[in-house]
Amino acid sequence: MKASRSYPCYTVNQKAAATLAGGHPWLYENDILAQPDETPENGSLVDLVSPKGSYLGTGFLSLHSKIRVRLISRNANDTFDPAFWRRRVEYAWAYRKTVLQPQDLTACRVIFGEADQFPGLTVDRFNNILVTQTLSVGMERLKPILFPLLAEVLRADGQTIDGIYERNDEALRAKEGLEQNKGWFVLPGEEPPASTQTEICENGVYYHVDFENGQKTGFFLDQKYNRQAVARLAAGHTVLDCFTHTGSFALNAAKGGAARVTAADISADAIAMAQRNAARNGLTNMDFLCEDTFELLPRLEKEGSPYDFIILDPPAFTKSRRTVENAMRGYKEINYRAMKLLPRGGYLATASCSHFATEELFIKMLRSAARDAGRQLRQIEVRQQAPDHPILWGVPETNYLKFFLFQVI
Repeated sequence: MKASRSYPCYTVNQKAAATLAGGHPWLYENDILAQPDETPENGSLVDLVSPKGSYLGTGFLSLHSKIRVRLISRNANDTFDPAFWRRRVEYAWAYRKTVLQPQDLTACRVIFGEADQFPGLTVDRFNNILVTQTLSVGMERLKPILFPLLAEVLRADGQTIDGIYERNDEALRAKEGLEQNKGWFVLPGEEPPASTQTEICENGVYYHVDFENGQKTGFFLDQKYNRQAVARLAAGHTVLDCFTHTGSFALNAAKGGAARVTAADISADAIAMAQRNAARNGLTNMDFLCEDTFELLPRLEKEGSPYDFIILDPPAFTKSRRTVENAMRGYKEINYRAMKLLPRGGYLATASCSHFATEELFIKMLRSAARDAGRQLRQIEVRQQAPDHPILWGVPETNYLKFFLFQVI
């Protein structure tokens, strides 16, 4: 590293040095060997060095979190001024323009946290609005510089951005010593839009997005190309979309030419939004059920199922390692029931959005469910999250979505 550095320095143990050198950007508090005599300000930049003093990177300090430092750079020559952050935003946007179809840029993830070297920050674009979620104190401190740059970079590329809305109503902020809140980030010299709702178009399907009250940032963008895969198979089939939320898989199946699609969800508000989206798209080959999937599938098994294509896209059943075993039982239950319901030759789309339910565990669960159901799975496709949610090798937390398409025989 350089002989002289302006940032406070933390020395890490050999295990952490190896992990950081392997590409992971987090330093845990238990892996610190030595720290400055005076504790730096929460959210400030600090350097990390190996036990031998080799420079490992610079990152944001978090005094309240077990993740004590989140790296933003491994280059000792970087200067963290506004020009640095503008380059980072430009790099992230250029990546999206490369990996997505042009028509998909109006509804995409612009910043995906660590995978884009913005630790703890999510930025989703819904047409004319950017919706952010900030889960690290370093990014929280950076907002006055970074958020105007987000709007400037996209506008410079000819994109219409009318405002930035913050969805910081997330319990994880407490681990960073941050309060929950939501509302407009007021760009300098601008008035925020009057409405907290907008409309997006994905795969030719229109959606109403309530980014103030919808789940997460308002809409789940990571399954966009998986929905296309379902639409390609749906023509002529009778489809049951469980955990439909606002109807995204169901709408794609209906638009893809399904004979009939039933969209089911335990939330009445979600079903109302799915019905609104169906009407917006003029789709009449749909019906809706407000029912718990764990009760719906056994009921259909008793009554007889009219469906030959079932979609399972549940919310994350686990958000920690402690509850993985229970989560896998839940995944097995719904997959087993779906396999039993389907006629031989029927189709199953099944997904998990939990990082902790690893692909290995998910495949093991599917094998067990198929064996117990007396079915065999003919694999059509294995997919992951859309490329605007990039998977950064060396950072397993960025690899979270599993999506399988099968014929059940």
